[in-house]
Amino acid sequence: MDFDWDDDDERVRALGTVVEAGRGSLPFALVHGEALVVAASWALGETGVTLVDLGTEWAGLVEAGEPLVLHDALCPMTPADFLAACLARAVERDVVVVGTRPVTDTVKETADGFVGGTVDRSGLVAVTSPVVLPASVVAQLDGLPSLDFVELVEDLRARFPVELADAPPSARRVTSEDDVRLLEALTTPER
Repeated sequence: MDFDWDDDDERVRALGTVVEAGRGSLPFALVHGEALVVAASWALGETGVTLVDLGTEWAGLVEAGEPLVLHDALCPMTPADFLAACLARAVERDVVVVGTRPVTDTVKETADGFVGGTVDRSGLVAVTSPVVLPASVVAQLDGLPSLDFVELVEDLRARFPVELADAPPSARRVTSEDDVRLLEALTTPER
């Protein structure tokens, strides 16, 4: 689905929030001169969703009858068009949609305190952003089971249909100041 940001008729009505709780001080590090949480909020706002506070009463979210887009502050450069495409897919298919990136690190098995063989990472993904809950899922929950996106997705997969969406490289999740510098270099426009 192509999105024309000047045409409000194509925007899917939804609520959205940027999750920064439980992530330490890293959401307040700067990328391109702005706090990660601010950059993530701008991207989410560009999709046309109505931004709500994470502390909003769950009953109010259910009553709104709209999907909920959860955007991780540690994925600040996720493009608005990717967020919007995930939202549209969640609504069209009535499934939870989760942004993911391929795992590029070497993953090893461990047993009894010893490092074993290398895990084939072709079937592994890293959860990034967003996690989009269609209105039907919002209505069946009493609240978010976790603010940790990996734990949240594990819980949701046990109860609802979940589809993974291949996120672009700029949507990578940062875990340190060094990751922020790498993301900044990756997302600096060429002159």
